[in-house]
Amino acid sequence: MAEFIPGTDISTDVPTIEVTVNPDKPLPLGRQTFRLVVIDDAGNASKPDEVTIIVADQDAPTAVIRGPRIAAFAKSFELDGSASFDVGGGKVVKYVWTYLGPVT
Repeated sequence: MAEFIPGTDISTDVPTIEVTVNPDKPLPLGRQTFRLVVIDDAGNASKPDEVTIIVADQDAPTAVIRGPRIAAFAKSFELDGSASFDVGGGKVVKYVWTYLGPVT
């Protein structure tokens, strides 16, 4: 069990860890990223791997958008919101799409 603080490393000797959430200071809603670096018995460190976890709202639905990592120039591509869900038992019935422009 570990209470993570953004940007602070936690080292273990085992390959799994429980992310302990303090109810008075929960992880924010939305996507939260965790990183893992492993070190072998010679002291060599790996390149990092990351996973993104969605902390879902218990009342409102959670949007999940998927798309290609690379889109060919001047070619159409598809975005997919079918993995969106509602933990509270509701059903997603409408999808509102917005293009936010280039990443800066």
